[in-house]
Amino acid sequence: MLALRAGRAFDGEHSLAGPVTVITENGTIKAVEQGHPDVPGAEVVDLGTATVLPGLIDTHVHLGADSENGALDRLPGFSPEQLDAVILDSLARHLEAGVTTVRDLGDHRWSVIDQRGRHVQRVLGSGPPITSPQGHCWSMGGESSGDDALRQAVRERAERKVDIVKIMASGGFATPGTAVGDCQFTEHELRVVVEEAHAHGLPVTAHAHSLAAAQRAVAAGVDGVEHLSCLTDRGMQVPPDLMHALAEADIAVCHTLGVTQEPPPFIKEAWEKIGMSYTAKVSMAGLMYDHGVKTVAGTDGGIGAGKPHGALPYSVADLVKGGVPNAAALAAATSVAAKVCGVTKGMLKPGWDADIIAVHGNPMRDITALHNVTTVVIGGQIVTTTLPLARRE
Repeated sequence: MLALRAGRAFDGEHSLAGPVTVITENGTIKAVEQGHPDVPGAEVVDLGTATVLPGLIDTHVHLGADSENGALDRLPGFSPEQLDAVILDSLARHLEAGVTTVRDLGDHRWSVIDQRGRHVQRVLGSGPPITSPQGHCWSMGGESSGDDALRQAVRERAERKVDIVKIMASGGFATPGTAVGDCQFTEHELRVVVEEAHAHGLPVTAHAHSLAAAQRAVAAGVDGVEHLSCLTDRGMQVPPDLMHALAEADIAVCHTLGVTQEPPPFIKEAWEKIGMSYTAKVSMAGLMYDHGVKTVAGTDGGIGAGKPHGALPYSVADLVKGGVPNAAALAAATSVAAKVCGVTKGMLKPGWDADIIAVHGNPMRDITALHNVTTVVIGGQIVTTTLPLARRE
């Protein structure tokens, strides 16, 4: 049994005035109590004035990507040993940032799916994304076309027990020869994938940079949309009917925000050419939240030097910059993300998994407090802490 004393808490939905004690037992949260109650038989850890909150969830990462420019291009060339080392390093970076659950939305030939149970963090995954022949991220091994092949691709993922099916509805920036604004599948083809996946109890999320691809994906009944840049031949356009459709269908949107440095010149040039800007993406996230669109936090972690693993605090901060309230931005990385991912995490409530972090400061007032993680607890066990042993009772 572990009892964490802290100055205050965010329970995944609301701020709790402190002091607060979170009591865990057998890997789950047993109680969240005000003050400093006696907890016989527990290891008591005094976190001082820190804030405790659920472990963070990054809903969009690529663990096999090495956080350097050109990462997705290099991924297919890694030996199994090299790939294992990259995945371990990626997870270590997430852990340092307080991320206790990750959802990998594109590995190379099942490299992440095949080792999900080996790690201290909870790892969810899609396997190789379904893409058109020579389409975005084709080298990961997910090329498919035609109704029968698309249904078979979904069945293979179900047999491998993926957590979600990902389909590339549009092109992407990282694959030479693909146009980021083009649609890679028809609405009918997307519907085939959705129907087959739902028949196997699997959700579907669609990579969609273009407005047309997003509209097709929503019409086809997807459960989530990644990026959602709403690109058109006139730049970024966000029609109200799309936001209404997203909200009405309760589709989860991951805007893949969070950058730690300027993008490389070829990305900036591509953005300028198609009328895209990062500032506009940040503002769009706030606009969609205001229209009732379900928002989850995710980074596209690993794909480049400005998109490294462990950047989720930057993503949450960008949601706030876009106009999302602090509590809602924190929920996007905890309780809302957990519900979308289908895991019993993301809440500091009895019966939920005891994945907990502590940060210096109060993220409800200053979201940058997420950058100061002091302690990480997974399954009721402290896996990393900066506290001296003298702080434990």
